[in-house]
Amino acid sequence: MSFRPPAAFTPSDGTTLLALDYELAAEKADALGRAGRKVEAALAALERAKTEGAAATLCAELTDGAADLVWALFLQREICGFRSQADAVERYQIPRDVLARVGIGRRRAEP
Repeated sequence: MSFRPPAAFTPSDGTTLLALDYELAAEKADALGRAGRKVEAALAALERAKTEGAAATLCAELTDGAADLVWALFLQREICGFRSQADAVERYQIPRDVLARVGIGRRRAEP
């Protein structure tokens, strides 16, 4: 399989990318894929809990967890150069209640 980097990674002087540049691009893509799979799993668990009529506290915890993972996905997408998150929201079908909690700092219970 050949890999052709995006134009944004091509040096302006016309030289080819170094092997390290390819490795960095591959690692960014791999991290983005891992973040996406985590979001998919969290959203599936949330949907399953809602469908099964789980307790409100469990649904709230799952929503918070999914929101944290969505935030991580958004950050990874920005690192990769994607500035709009609209396509990710559509692709992963992220519910509004999860989007409303993205980026919110939550208090942790005192031990």
